[in-house]
Amino acid sequence: MILNYIWIFFFLVAFIVALVKLIFYHDTAIFTTIVNSTFDTSKLAFDISLGLTGVMSLWLGLVKIGEEAGAMRFMARLIGPFFSKLFPEVPKNHPAMGNIVLNFSANMLGLSNAATPLGLRAMQSLQELNPRKDTASNAQIMFLVINTAGLTIIPINTMMLRAQQGAAMPSDIFIPVLLTTFIGTLAGILAVSFWQRINLLDRVLLAWMLGVSALIAGIVWLITRLSADQANVYSSLAGNLILFTIIILFLLGGLWKKINVYDAFIEGAKEGFGVAIRIIPYLVAILVGIGVFRASGAMDYLIDAIAYGFHGIGLGTEFVPALPTAVMKSFSGSAANGLMVETMQVYGADSFTGKLVSTMQGSSDTTFYILAVYFGSVGIRRTRYALACGLIADLASVVAAILIAYLFFG
Repeated sequence: MILNYIWIFFFLVAFIVALVKLIFYHDTAIFTTIVNSTFDTSKLAFDISLGLTGVMSLWLGLVKIGEEAGAMRFMARLIGPFFSKLFPEVPKNHPAMGNIVLNFSANMLGLSNAATPLGLRAMQSLQELNPRKDTASNAQIMFLVINTAGLTIIPINTMMLRAQQGAAMPSDIFIPVLLTTFIGTLAGILAVSFWQRINLLDRVLLAWMLGVSALIAGIVWLITRLSADQANVYSSLAGNLILFTIIILFLLGGLWKKINVYDAFIEGAKEGFGVAIRIIPYLVAILVGIGVFRASGAMDYLIDAIAYGFHGIGLGTEFVPALPTAVMKSFSGSAANGLMVETMQVYGADSFTGKLVSTMQGSSDTTFYILAVYFGSVGIRRTRYALACGLIADLASVVAAILIAYLFFG
């Protein structure tokens, strides 16, 4: 229901802004620009879905091998005590647990191409347990919100873009990203737990959260011991080595269980095409709405108003040029990437703004995109409070990124 009103809001605000530009500023091209954006974003939605088909088929095929080899059950038993508290609706040793773990692992390693099909597989597994097929379950909401928070240990893509833009130390945003994404994820978990009345003081949850905090502290300590070049090399190597090792373990597990791994792969890969087709209407809807809002200039006015507000109360506005990326990140990862690169080109990759925008880009995920794709893949129309909690996590990430950037780079 909330998404319905937000979608309508995009169009109405875009129409009003465009009318003002036409009547008062004689901008006769504004409606042409808006209409053209609907065609461009519709094509973009189809291209995204088409581009996902191959990688979805690959990873859903590999996951099918792992599932038949018992890998999902093993991972579910391993991390079950923690996830059973966050996902009390999911039975112990259910394959959904293993799919959730794989998705979170790919996200943390910065491997977004692998994370999306794994996340869709996890959402499908959770949908099997959902008694109301058109309404998001508690478990699906918790899973989605943690995804939107974008918990990332190795922001490979952001560091590569910084290197392309001539940053002296592309990995200097590593620690700020790690801290920011952890805060955003924690905020998302707290928000959903409040709604679902999950007891976060449970001994198991506390032990796991403290353990993860210690692990992050250890990674931070290790990275600070490396040079910038070494950090980039080892981060990329670690992420892809772990990912390929998982593939090999799935194949070996299939051989151990004496299953036909090739047939299992084909069976799972067939699902990829169907999923890619199902998400097209949802992507078209959300991307066209965002496109007209941006093409009308409403996004620019929103950012300018925020800057004016902070200036009016006497606060610095050095962070304001990074806000378009922060806002767009909730809608489109590719658009946010473009805005980040544009900001670094204008202000410099090693400027405060360049480092802040990189921290923002590397420490959260595309809430509206994930909401549309993940829920759309299983036909969920009633998202309940998923969007609200996802935006809370996004807001926490933005505020944390600004404060941490001032601490590290100010």
